[in-house]
Amino acid sequence: MTDAAASAPDTRFATKQVQAAYVPGTPQNTAVPPLYQSAAYQFANLAEARDLFALRRAGNIYSRNASPTQQVLEERVAALEGGVSAVAVASGQAAVAVTILALAGRGGHVVAADRLYGGTVDLLQDTLDDFGIAVTFVDQDDPEAWRSAVTERTRLFFAESVANPLAQVLDVRAVADIAHAAGVPLVIDSTVTTPYLQRPGEHGADFVVHSATKYLSGHGGSLGGVAVDLGSFDFGADPARWPQFTAQHDRFGPVSLWERFGQGLAFAVLVKAKYVHDLGPSLSPFNAHQILQGIETLDLRVARQSSSALAIAEALAANPAIAAVHHPGLVGNPWHGRVAHYLPHGAPAVFSIDLASTGDEDRDQERVERFVDGLRVVRLVANIGDARSLVAHPASMTHSHLNAAQRAAAGISATTVRLSIGIEDPADILADLEQALAHAVVEPELATA
Repeated sequence: MTDAAASAPDTRFATKQVQAAYVPGTPQNTAVPPLYQSAAYQFANLAEARDLFALRRAGNIYSRNASPTQQVLEERVAALEGGVSAVAVASGQAAVAVTILALAGRGGHVVAADRLYGGTVDLLQDTLDDFGIAVTFVDQDDPEAWRSAVTERTRLFFAESVANPLAQVLDVRAVADIAHAAGVPLVIDSTVTTPYLQRPGEHGADFVVHSATKYLSGHGGSLGGVAVDLGSFDFGADPARWPQFTAQHDRFGPVSLWERFGQGLAFAVLVKAKYVHDLGPSLSPFNAHQILQGIETLDLRVARQSSSALAIAEALAANPAIAAVHHPGLVGNPWHGRVAHYLPHGAPAVFSIDLASTGDEDRDQERVERFVDGLRVVRLVANIGDARSLVAHPASMTHSHLNAAQRAAAGISATTVRLSIGIEDPADILADLEQALAHAVVEPELATA
């Protein structure tokens, strides 16, 4: 007789079909992290439930806050980044949002790089304004711009390790030093680099966020995001500036989060117990499980994609149909000098090209469309970091909400096309790009003449 059968009372059919053969908390010896597909968790008794809800002990309550599968994912990403704790949420956008909300607090101010993914710009310049959080965008390569943007309300700096879509490499150490001199943490979106190509904490960053949908997952099948506390920023050094961590809150009991959980943990507790709990950007256990499986091959995939991307970028740089290839691995790229220091394992596989312009806006648009629509191996998808090679037109897609001045500041033109190189044979990817380019530059009226 099994333990489950022994513990079950003598019940009728309808009860058995719901409860028979399972005892909550029974350990198993699976070789891989199991998928705990459950909305909620059974408590041993009311005393345990009371302690869990009061944050006096750790444990499972409800999958809106976390699931056991999610917790494995959080600990694994924290370990890869050299962090202390992590919070996994429903998407990369959610990871950025809850991190900024937790750090900025009420009426805070963010200093952000002006070279960011378009969706992040939407969040920063539009939605955060609704929350009373102001944002100043600066040229990420201008140290004085970062310093000059700081105000008494500033609570964090935000940038991408390698910007999407033009692959500008951030001088993380320089920006981190400026942030710390201002008494605020540096948050780095490291989606494009992954912890395999760069660990921003080794260069002074305090928090790292990822869209786990991309390289961490690697297969384009599940959305997810992760925010990692690297444990380096001391909110207790200036407690009046960080009341969300250092002041007592009725929700969290008679002591502050900082007193109870300390450096490296207070942030994760605040994000889970307040922002994820209240706003609900929860990661499903199924998606957490898929992302965990993807991470197991992260270095193999990223190493191949990085190598293929550089080889393809070098070949495209010699193609007369292309005006510019924005890849930091190329000699002559403005950010090439930072690659050896910040990206010793290689540059990311996301980069952009500018098609040669005709000098006429409408004809340029037609040229871009012929190129994109002529691709057969590389797919038109609003994503990056997939096993498949992907293409996007930032001005029409990911950065379409930016105004012309913002796109110009980010280096995005009407002829800019973003590539995310996958794990296919690089010769096939390059051949597809070259045949589409050849088709694109032939003007329709000439082709029919």
